[in-house]
Amino acid sequence: MFRFCWTLAVIQIAALFAFSPASRANDALTLANQLGPWLRVIAGQEKQFTLRGSAKPVIDGRSQSIGFQLIRYDQDSFDLSVDQSEYSFHIRRRYEGIALALPKHQRVFIGSGEADPRDHLKPQGILARLVSSASSLKGITTILASSDPGQVAGLLTVMAKAQYLADENLWLLKDDLRVSIDDSDYSIEASFNQIPLEVSLDLETNEPRSIHDWEGFTEQLLPRHEIERQLTRGTRRALEILAPSSLLTSPSRRSRSTEHGDLHWVDGHRVAILHGTPEEIGTAHGQLLNAEAMRCIDSVLYAFGTVQTLTNGRWFREDLENAYAKLSPHIPEHHKVETRALAASLNQDPHLVEALNVFPELFHCSGFAVFGTATKDGKLYHGRVLDYMTTIGLQDSATTFIMDVEGKIPFANVGYAGFIGSVSGMNAEQISLGEMGGRGEGQWDGVPMATLMRRALEECSSLDQVKQLWRDSPRTCEYFYVFADGKDRSTVGVAATPQTLEFVMPGQSHELLGEGIEDAIVLSAGSRLEELRRRVQDKHGSIDLEIAKWLMSRPVAMSSNLHNVLFVPEDGLLFVANATHRHPAAERPYVKIDLRSLLNASSDDSMKPLIKSTTYRRIPTPLTSEQAAP
Repeated sequence: MFRFCWTLAVIQIAALFAFSPASRANDALTLANQLGPWLRVIAGQEKQFTLRGSAKPVIDGRSQSIGFQLIRYDQDSFDLSVDQSEYSFHIRRRYEGIALALPKHQRVFIGSGEADPRDHLKPQGILARLVSSASSLKGITTILASSDPGQVAGLLTVMAKAQYLADENLWLLKDDLRVSIDDSDYSIEASFNQIPLEVSLDLETNEPRSIHDWEGFTEQLLPRHEIERQLTRGTRRALEILAPSSLLTSPSRRSRSTEHGDLHWVDGHRVAILHGTPEEIGTAHGQLLNAEAMRCIDSVLYAFGTVQTLTNGRWFREDLENAYAKLSPHIPEHHKVETRALAASLNQDPHLVEALNVFPELFHCSGFAVFGTATKDGKLYHGRVLDYMTTIGLQDSATTFIMDVEGKIPFANVGYAGFIGSVSGMNAEQISLGEMGGRGEGQWDGVPMATLMRRALEECSSLDQVKQLWRDSPRTCEYFYVFADGKDRSTVGVAATPQTLEFVMPGQSHELLGEGIEDAIVLSAGSRLEELRRRVQDKHGSIDLEIAKWLMSRPVAMSSNLHNVLFVPEDGLLFVANATHRHPAAERPYVKIDLRSLLNASSDDSMKPLIKSTTYRRIPTPLTSEQAAP
């Protein structure tokens, strides 16, 4: 198949040249000559070289300088240095080991022993390991690795519409990319969206230094395979997020089934229905969502984890495991059983997946609950805005879970593949919950927030029970919550720390939330709180389904808006919007999910509690999509 594709590509290029204007053919020949040395380096044909460069991107509204240097010594060894004002790192890889040094922290992680057989940093063929088919860069890197200057030049001149201005020795490519190649001293100057980039190539190198030669640095020894796997998978996942291919932007929407679960697509939204014992549910989770769960793991542990290590100078996995050691005693055993079964289904280390499921999440969110005089029909609407790092690609794993755990209250959990806790959910007893992170990261001697949220969904049938669960449970960090009950249209705001617990009633004033609004709880911070309060007050008395969705639109939702949920607990409905790589959740359509239909409750059962549904039955009712209010 691979050879066939290449044959078609060669035929296509030949045809394009045969029927292209002469000027384009001449441009291709010029470009091929200029690219020759660079392609030999990319393809690994130059055994030794030094590559230096700099860029000045605009980050957070200000120009920042980033410098880098890559030196390859042989088929096993290289040095890579990257320096920026807020972070810097140096990697030295040798046949005998690897070192990751963080100059701003005066710390170096040194690994020896065997490298991971798949995720390693050996220079030969490294592009194939760093760029996956889930990145749109895959085709480009495959072509570049061919080292055929004529083929690459042909593609660039035709597909990228490269035009050569001979008088200026300047190439103009689409997407505002300007490139000048000097083949006399192997240098390139480029400008992309007015961001300057300079790169130079030298085919000479200095004598390599030892991986232990870091004077004044504190050394920490780690297994070599752990360091190289961290950097390889972190880079690969980052490139998928920065340049996603159609595998992520237009994933296959094929429904799948296993013994204890089904995966459905509802207007582009994953809905996984899982039922049975905790072990059966964990196994079905991994079987139905294997690729999505692995992307979630790569996003958290490897992409985000690598950035955290570079930023704070601590090995991220150790921080995660230290947090888990404190949190683990407060996690119910049936949650651990489910997580271990999930890990086994994914063929992953159970301890690693357990630790990832207590990932210390500090969400910057908003939430509200309105009812009675605040709404058009008196109905309770509970909105939940999750603003949290779309930059690490969790949207690729977004899934709404319909959970029917044996002996527990069935519930809907708006979450992510590979993660069993809850940050947004509603149960069959009409209880809905949302949260907002505060301060105090590192206070882990308590129940993980996402575990406490899930326990409420599967154990509580009234607000009083939810409040009592929070009173009885040791808590971590600082979190704020909105809880709602559709049965009596009641709601409460919660401010919780490990030491204090405060319940805020509708209409009650609060020093952090402002003056009370009748029949409303409004939760956010800063200018987002001001805007949300203004909207609720302006629409007070006329809030309906569409206006409630509009309350969560930008700028109440941040640019990092990962998902939005509007719960209508008394109707058993939730409306979910998930972010994409291009748009925050607030700019996406809402998908209507009917929990009662998914649990197969007929109208005749409306008076019966749905807390003992232990047998899953297939869904008879199709789901529909609702569009967001303008």
